[in-house]
Amino acid sequence: MQTIQSNTNTFYDAIADQYHLFYRDWLATLQREGSALRRLFRDRNVRTVLDASCGTGTQAIALAQLGYDVTAADPSFNMLLKAREQAQSFNVADDITFVRAGFLELPYAVAGPYDAVITKGNCLPHLITDEEITQALRNFYTLLRPGGTLVIGIRDFDFLLEDRPRFVPRHIHDDDPNTQHILFDVWDWDDGPPVTVTFNTFIVSGQGSTYTVNKYPVVYRALRRDELETMLNEVGFINVNGEPQAWELVVTATRPA
Repeated sequence: MQTIQSNTNTFYDAIADQYHLFYRDWLATLQREGSALRRLFRDRNVRTVLDASCGTGTQAIALAQLGYDVTAADPSFNMLLKAREQAQSFNVADDITFVRAGFLELPYAVAGPYDAVITKGNCLPHLITDEEITQALRNFYTLLRPGGTLVIGIRDFDFLLEDRPRFVPRHIHDDDPNTQHILFDVWDWDDGPPVTVTFNTFIVSGQGSTYTVNKYPVVYRALRRDELETMLNEVGFINVNGEPQAWELVVTATRPA
């Protein structure tokens, strides 16, 4: 299988302690994600969930708070540490099984079947080639029970590819009287094939006339909706559907019963 490695661990290990700055309000996002997933799971007989890219625990913690049996996987050691720390602060650490694994290693790291597999936060496009993405989808399929639900959240690259933006503002955090944090991205596009985009996230921190700047680059495939839907169908998923939710395109699919 051809692979083009995108070294995400370097990026995520470096920004784990600052990842909450990527959200305008992380606690509000946690609550919103939990509510949205609970609505999506309604009438789907979901109890066990594999969060295949848990990051710092936004979805995993929210689901554990709602009573779901959650397994949370991520390839970044520091992100998993932060997720466990956050889970402890919400008193749900004992309700979540944490596993260090990427999408391609999941069958060797966890044992299904699960009622649902989720990957939110634009993580699937860290895989660059068709072969890698298809293998990840096969892994999700294998780990789902018959009739189980897959949820994938990615950026709407169809829209972004029209204009190929370069400067993308994120957030300004000035609730701390001692330190202001300003976040923005510079996106570098590459025609490939496949088309990829490097998100260069800048975090500018300081106060008064003294600020420091750190740059954190990470690569994504500009994965179109029709490409993802075609791969899902080829793997064997049915009932493939996509709809916008906040800044994500959320694609759902079902493993046939």
